[in-house]
Amino acid sequence: MTPIFGRGPSLQFRLFIAVMISASLMLADSRLNAFSEIRYLLNSFVAPIHYAANLPRTMFDGMYERFNSRDTLMLENQKLKQDIFIQNSNLLLLEQLKQENSRLRDLLGSPFIRDEKKMVTEVMAVDSAPYTHQVMIDKGLIDGVYEGQPVINDKGIVGQINYVGAHNSRVLLLTDANNAIPVQIVRNDIRVIASGKGHLDTMQLEHIPTNTDVEIGDLLVSSGLGGRYPEGYPVGYISNIDNDNKRPFASIELATSVEFDKLRYLLLVWPTETEVKAKEIPDGE
Repeated sequence: MTPIFGRGPSLQFRLFIAVMISASLMLADSRLNAFSEIRYLLNSFVAPIHYAANLPRTMFDGMYERFNSRDTLMLENQKLKQDIFIQNSNLLLLEQLKQENSRLRDLLGSPFIRDEKKMVTEVMAVDSAPYTHQVMIDKGLIDGVYEGQPVINDKGIVGQINYVGAHNSRVLLLTDANNAIPVQIVRNDIRVIASGKGHLDTMQLEHIPTNTDVEIGDLLVSSGLGGRYPEGYPVGYISNIDNDNKRPFASIELATSVEFDKLRYLLLVWPTETEVKAKEIPDGE
């Protein structure tokens, strides 16, 4: 007797077709960026889910603050007043140093600017991939965020924006193995490249000759070269130097200034109009 329903293709053949279609779609996306708009729409669709997942922590923080005792708040208030008093005294010296630094840079013709526009943003999620160091923040295209935008916090350089959605964005951290930043040693102004090595608390300096004047404890800050990161923000301290005469370059590790495993509030940085114009003027004009 002939069966009512014909027998379909075998499971192995179906699996083969599914694998071929998946491989074709991944190749088209990686080579032609064919699904960028679809990812953008999906990211916008998932954004409310991220906010909903973040809601319990926000509510818990609010409840914790409301249940703090009056004595604790008074002690914190007294400590904050003392801290403000100390900071105000430090500002007296800082203002003097700022004026002196401004005069010296005017003499040198330096374009160094420290009044960048900044916006506070909060970390919503951390990438769980073992070899990818990225976090998601709650600011996106509607807030003026753009790809390649530098991100900092109160400790130093955090990284750069590598994807922008409508309401959120992803930050590629400095410690990611695919990230690097031009830096300079504060002690002697030697300029080098620091790159991520996949560890949350260390980076490495690349192509440093063994006779280069570097010392453990040297502070490295962003040099501003390349126009991606603003100049002068801390990146880290030299923590280990391995000079092997059999190798042309030294192996140097950098302990990061930022605690990448404790990120919560970050700052998005926009260049000033003066900096933008300086980048648009070709060298020699």
